[in-house]
Amino acid sequence: MLDEVTISRAIVSTYLQKLQDHLELDVAIVGGGPSGLVAGYKLAQAGRKVALFERKLSLGGGMWGGGMMMNEIVVQEQAKRILDEFGVPSKEFQPGYHTADSVLCSTTLASKACLAGLTVFNLVSVEDVMVRDSRVTGLVINWSAVEMGGLHVDPLTIRAKWVIDATGHAAEVLGVISRKVDARLLTENGRVMGERSLWADVAETNTLGNTREAFPGVYTAGMCANAVFGSYRMGPVFGGMLLSGEKAAQEVHRRLSEEG
Repeated sequence: MLDEVTISRAIVSTYLQKLQDHLELDVAIVGGGPSGLVAGYKLAQAGRKVALFERKLSLGGGMWGGGMMMNEIVVQEQAKRILDEFGVPSKEFQPGYHTADSVLCSTTLASKACLAGLTVFNLVSVEDVMVRDSRVTGLVINWSAVEMGGLHVDPLTIRAKWVIDATGHAAEVLGVISRKVDARLLTENGRVMGERSLWADVAETNTLGNTREAFPGVYTAGMCANAVFGSYRMGPVFGGMLLSGEKAAQEVHRRLSEEG
């Protein structure tokens, strides 16, 4: 016979143990869109202790909605191999353009990343960072409902050797750094520059080029990379997002290996 209190006790105790187990990480990823999920998948595969923090209920970011709520996305030729790696079927629309179901992509990326060892904390927002010796060393987190409700509730902290900001257009982690820290981002004016208008071809190229360490301890990934460094947005083509997540994971894994 099922007991309601036992059900509650199981959820509370298991969740709190999971949270305690992830208060110290190799890598903390902020944002559960395609770049964050690919980065988490690759880092977990490499044996890193990695967790992803997503402020919304669901994962997938802008990929969920496809183009104007038509749940199809486009991926260019050079990024199709990542869909193939995840087992996501795609169709060639014409040479160089492949379409895929956006819901299938989002759910598969999330499932494969979690099965690889990525731990996801959804409904959690990052409101601040911890900085020691001019380097980000962790995140300050709270429930998204607290943020949405404007409630005065003190947060908790996560220590991480590296952070990946995959928060998309908002560039939330690096935005906090720009406002509250000695904001020597690798930009012309020391601030998050903000994204420019839509230009898919340039944006896709720049997404990968802008995937780099933007502040000591913090890498950009996905649309966040273009928002930080002032490049264009790309719309519902997601190859750059996937490749950016892969690159961020590779770079952070390399840096962790160098640090021993």
